[in-house]
Amino acid sequence: MRSESLQFLERLINTPSPSGHEARGQRVWLDYVTPFADETFTDAYGNAVAVLNKGGSPRVMLAAHADEISMVVHFINDQGFIYVQKLGGVDAAITKAQRVVIHTKDGPVKGVVGNVAPHLTRGDTERKVPKMEDLFIDIGVNSKRAAERLVRIGDPITLTDPFELLRNDLAIARAFDNRVGTFAVAEALRLAHGTKSRLKAEVLAVSNVMEEVGLLGARQIAYALKPDVALVVDVTHATDYPTVNQLQHGDVKMGHGPALTHGVCNHPEVVARLETVARTQKIKLQHEAASNTTGPTRM
Repeated sequence: MRSESLQFLERLINTPSPSGHEARGQRVWLDYVTPFADETFTDAYGNAVAVLNKGGSPRVMLAAHADEISMVVHFINDQGFIYVQKLGGVDAAITKAQRVVIHTKDGPVKGVVGNVAPHLTRGDTERKVPKMEDLFIDIGVNSKRAAERLVRIGDPITLTDPFELLRNDLAIARAFDNRVGTFAVAEALRLAHGTKSRLKAEVLAVSNVMEEVGLLGARQIAYALKPDVALVVDVTHATDYPTVNQLQHGDVKMGHGPALTHGVCNHPEVVARLETVARTQKIKLQHEAASNTTGPTRM
């Protein structure tokens, strides 16, 4: 990967973008794609669009969502502990004991999600899977009044898990779902810009908002842009690790290429053309079948 692209990916991943609060991440994305576009713009809700070869045909939209799953301040008790609701599909079981950042109008406030020590629960007859209402955050104060000086109801919360490289080009971070998709769209635009003299299609690169809470941004921008065809990029689940059921979830391996989703709203002709391009360019593909809904359509 180009060093500039890797630096962009790291900055994009590390910029918090909870659902409904994507503005900072969208700014990072727009700053990167602007040199590769004829024009860029955002709509009233924050969907970001970069246009290449305006007026070309067909009109092709490349889209991915900018928002990440997160939490939001819901209640502050008399001791200053903060209770939360989820924004998107947060798993309460793996959120306990995690460090977090509460994003306020005055700047970030650090905290940690509370967790009862195991040796204090030995007398329990059964270990219960926590629910969101069981989670509480300690920000280091001892009263509701002190907490309210720092945070307010509705402030979004993200985990503190920055981008890091492990080995063999494997990276870890929070919010790969789906900043890595918006990264892929931006890189596709950059590569298309390099072939602009041969480009016939109009390319609409889109980083859309509020996917994790109902696909809201994607619906808005699709109706506004009215593309002839849309290729939507999102994460999927690798199944090449212990305990996952491949009979139920399919066979998707890390490092074996992108997964192409077949079925439901994925138009068979579009899927077939993507397979042809992959063969021509010698790009390895993996395959998934969808029987009902994929959330955002993954191609």
